Amino acid sequence: MARKRSIAFGAAALVAVTALAGCATTGGGSSSGKPAEDISVDVGGDLSGKSICFGFSGSETEFWAAGIKSITDSLEAANAKVISHNSNEDPNRQLEQVRDCITQGVDGIIVIPEDGSSALTIIEEANAADIPIGIFNRPPASEDGAALVAVADNRDISKQTNEYLAEQAKELGRKVQPLIMVGNLSDQNAVERRNGFYDVIEANPDLFEEPIEVQTNWDAATGQSNLAAAMQANPDVDLLFTSSDFLFPQIQSVLEPLGKWVPVGEEGHVIMGGLDGDNRACSLIKEGYVDATGVQDLFYEAESLLKALAEAINAGETQPDELLIDPGFALTQANLADREKDMWGCVITPPNS
Repeated sequence: MARKRSIAFGAAALVAVTALAGCATTGGGSSSGKPAEDISVDVGGDLSGKSICFGFSGSETEFWAAGIKSITDSLEAANAKVISHNSNEDPNRQLEQVRDCITQGVDGIIVIPEDGSSALTIIEEANAADIPIGIFNRPPASEDGAALVAVADNRDISKQTNEYLAEQAKELGRKVQPLIMVGNLSDQNAVERRNGFYDVIEANPDLFEEPIEVQTNWDAATGQSNLAAAMQANPDVDLLFTSSDFLFPQIQSVLEPLGKWVPVGEEGHVIMGGLDGDNRACSLIKEGYVDATGVQDLFYEAESLLKALAEAINAGETQPDELLIDPGFALTQANLADREKDMWGCVITPPNS
């Protein structure tokens, strides 16, 4: 059965981020008395006496680290007891952790699953126990089962970002060689980001040569090694899109010795974009090395998921089923001055990942 869909509109997303932007201390945001470490969002209700199981698969990127902290802080601020489990990227371990939570009689479950398939298995377990479940950012492989799913529109965010990169490429006045660093394609987020890249490539057949694909499997060392090999075989890459901002240090380590880590407007600049909206990407856009990045609205996703879960728990609803879509946007060199504070990576100090 198709999951009910809800989508954020710009104003609603802006309210959440603007409120946090006022609390920022780094990355260009303003400062205030509220500690940067507090990145909680409004849960929308009191969860006193309720226990929430929160399972995540790791915190290897700024996005995951910030998301985990925001969800945990928010639940604790709503007086919930939080039972946290890190499965360290082991889906079988995560399933056992959720089963243990179910045995303890938790009132709700939130999971950042390892992949779309394991998400379905965990949803099935929660549904069988009549415990409401929310999935954060990494969607299940299908709409089977009942769950609250907060997810970015990865395809459109990637498309917006690559459309800006294409506009920069047109200024070169010739066909250009694009390269994409692809994530783990068992993760639907990686699939949709790749789809958004190809939407733009295929819309501009006279502009782009056949793209070079570099597999990363969401692993920094793998991404760096495969990019180095690709650049050795194809030194004339003009445009590089990484499916996640967390790979920019590896990209720099490969391009810098080749004389290709160069700011916008200088000879040898590689047109470059990413996706996530992390603190590093914010800095690199300001410094001119990166042209654009797609922004997932971390705060909207956390707030919409927690509000929906809290409402279900307090209403005694055991199988809420809704898709909460974050439309996101692209932060570019052109709109940096106007939209910097809308990007989470520009307004918070990233928690340790």
